[in-house]
Amino acid sequence: MKGEHRGLVGDVGGTNARLALVDEDGRIRFPKNYLCADYPSLDAVLEEYLETTAGRIRPARAALAVAGPVIDGEIEFTNLSWTVSETELVGAFELEAVSLINDFAAQALAAPLLQGDELRRIGPELKGAEGHPVAVMGAGTGFGVAALARSGLTETPLATEGGHAAFAPDDEVEVEVWRRLKARFGRVSRERVLSGAGLYDLYGALADIEGAPAPLADEKAVFAAALDGDPLSSRTLDRFCEILGGVAGDLALTFGARGGVFITGGIAPRMVERLDSGGFRRRFEDKGRLSDYVKDIPTTLIVHPYAALVGAARELKRMEGGLL
Repeated sequence: MKGEHRGLVGDVGGTNARLALVDEDGRIRFPKNYLCADYPSLDAVLEEYLETTAGRIRPARAALAVAGPVIDGEIEFTNLSWTVSETELVGAFELEAVSLINDFAAQALAAPLLQGDELRRIGPELKGAEGHPVAVMGAGTGFGVAALARSGLTETPLATEGGHAAFAPDDEVEVEVWRRLKARFGRVSRERVLSGAGLYDLYGALADIEGAPAPLADEKAVFAAALDGDPLSSRTLDRFCEILGGVAGDLALTFGARGGVFITGGIAPRMVERLDSGGFRRRFEDKGRLSDYVKDIPTTLIVHPYAALVGAARELKRMEGGLL
């Protein structure tokens, strides 16, 4: 090891890059946030962080959670014009090893470790089945999905691109939403609805269905108007939560996630009361013949500000030969 830092960890999404050091006891130290749009590359972000935080004592290893599929140690970001490879980072920063992992896989690694005020239960107080898989999903710039397979002493994160699976309408209103998005985009994925841009498109689609004006400029304005009691914006957020709950239930079935479904991302923490008001959980449990199966599965909002960094720190441990 080089110096007192066990390693560098990061959570790099389409909007923000969060970086931190991990000390010898595995604790997250000196977290900082950077706006990706302000930098030409991830190398530039890393260089600034290491120069201002680590100084001359550089970490030996890095585990970086990244927004998109990692293929052969390389990622082309889904919502960012950066390409990053493990090999290039090793050379550029004289590291012993680098691991790029999907950001939601990192969230899945973190989920079983979080407790207390790092979590917020959505729906009834339930205890997840011990040792069974968990699923993690979240809406932000895009829509991410991952799971954690659990067997004995080992836990294996499963990175997926489940956010790009097809959006399945549940009622006539959502069929009409699908029709409008289909006309604009062609194929309609979950991410076309469950993301920041998707929330705004949902607002526009509902306005068109109702024959109502849609004067708001973006999803931030929709959020603000909903808080002020604007009826259309409020219906948009309620519908968003219902669709999110339906997808969460589908993922519980897909992964057999009896250990629990965790919700994360930039959007859900801003609408906690709406998530907990009933529509989310109602759609989560509305699974026909399998409703009894999902009714016993807890749904939990991750409110830890650096959950992906916690997961990346677990990945550092794996790189050192430790069990997850």
